Amino acid sequence: MNENSWTRWPSREALSREGVTRPRRLMAQAIRVVLLGLLLWAALSQNDVPLWGEALAVAGVAVASAAAWGFFRTTYAHRLLPSLALIAVLPAVAIAAQVSGFRGPALVLWCGCGILALERLPLAAAVPVTSVALASYASFNNDMWLTTAATVAGLALAGYVTRLDAEARGNAQRLLAQERAAREAEARSAALTERARIAREIHDVLAHSLSAQMVHLEAARLLLERDASREQVLERVVAARGMARDGLAETRQALSALRGELTPLEEFLTGLVSAGAGGEVTVTGERRTLPVEASQAVRRVAQEAMTNVRKHAQGAEVRVRLDYGDHQVTLDVRDKGGSPGELAASGGGYGLLGMRERAELLGGSLDAGPDEEGFAVTLKVPV
Repeated sequence: MNENSWTRWPSREALSREGVTRPRRLMAQAIRVVLLGLLLWAALSQNDVPLWGEALAVAGVAVASAAAWGFFRTTYAHRLLPSLALIAVLPAVAIAAQVSGFRGPALVLWCGCGILALERLPLAAAVPVTSVALASYASFNNDMWLTTAATVAGLALAGYVTRLDAEARGNAQRLLAQERAAREAEARSAALTERARIAREIHDVLAHSLSAQMVHLEAARLLLERDASREQVLERVVAARGMARDGLAETRQALSALRGELTPLEEFLTGLVSAGAGGEVTVTGERRTLPVEASQAVRRVAQEAMTNVRKHAQGAEVRVRLDYGDHQVTLDVRDKGGSPGELAASGGGYGLLGMRERAELLGGSLDAGPDEEGFAVTLKVPV
């Protein structure tokens, strides 16, 4: 054993009754009651002892019991000097009992002192105390030396085995506490992640809706500056109102998605393209249900791409391709033709920047830029 093994206290979990099964607790209490009963019986069953002697014997039993109880408390608090002082009371009472003719209680106290010290004290302190207690037991015991030696060895082994059993139980309790703490930390982390996902989802919905409304309201402002007709301005205002209505519907849809009530992704893309300038939706690969985060990323990128088409390429033909790969899903949105429109210079592309950040959080990527025919947005998300 190394130095730490000799000076280390048994853990508080090992010294406490936490983790001890009810049958074992009942058995331990029964053993204490039996020992206390035997000591009292031995103190009161002596025929040649006067009444005052019996009273002193009962008082000695009470002192030994109180010392043992205090020893349990101080060892649990890892207080060495008070523990040694209390455990020393047991040999003192045993010597007084031996001198007074109470040989049986004295032997029981020697044995209890040796076992308790080895079970609850650091080994550097327990070994000397146990050695003195069991040596005293062997000295005052009148049995054959072989029987006495076997009894001493058995008592020492019993004390050490009890110590190892308590340490094993204490280690199990610590591991259980660590596992509970890890589960609580994992639950807190999952809750924070879910809150972040909800916040990001609501932000994306509102950003998409408000961006679309801003497009039409800015167009209405430009029309007013150019003294356009009332019908043109009203058309833009009505469109903005429709975008607000659509934003509210998307918010409700996002909340439904957070509850796991997602519409099929292919159906969502078809409806999104039909509500816009029109176009073609192509799905390749083996269709399957995607994780919520991946599905929501595809939906938000498609919405943002369609908003950019309305904003920068009015009247363009849109082609949407959704590919289910073995390890990732790919969304490709391309527009062909169309004119930049009056609001091509409004906005700074922050929607696509947010979508790129969302894709990177999922371990994917988003590429957006002009191609040979128009503008292309490509999202890749691992699944």
